[in-house]
Amino acid sequence: MRATAKIFWILGVFFLIVTIAYGLLTGYFEPLGIETVGFPAMIALTGLAFMIAMTASLAVRKNDLGASDEEDGDLESSAGVQGSFSPYSWAPLWAAIGGALCFLGVAAGWWIFAFGILFAAYGVLLWVLEFSRGQHAH
Repeated sequence: MRATAKIFWILGVFFLIVTIAYGLLTGYFEPLGIETVGFPAMIALTGLAFMIAMTASLAVRKNDLGASDEEDGDLESSAGVQGSFSPYSWAPLWAAIGGALCFLGVAAGWWIFAFGILFAAYGVLLWVLEFSRGQHAH
């Protein structure tokens, strides 16, 4: 995890430098000023890299060293339970259909977007609450 944090800190600094250069160059050469799609996307990319770096750095402080942090660590050292997943869940399908309809709705019509919100809300709620009902209830 320590290597991951370092990689994302380096990427964040690189993206910050590129974003500043992109903003300055497009602001100088574009007739209408700073380009309105690429520049905000690059700001978001920089922020995402810094958020992942911060999360990985905080995880390194809280947790012990993992197998990836040891120089002679083996891949088998990371084996074990990685999480709890419901094997027959339909919730990801409903959430994905909702996301696809939302993206389609932005391009084709806002009424499709509304159906996408309904499907996505149903899928996410079903996914979050699936261990609270039926045979998986606890």
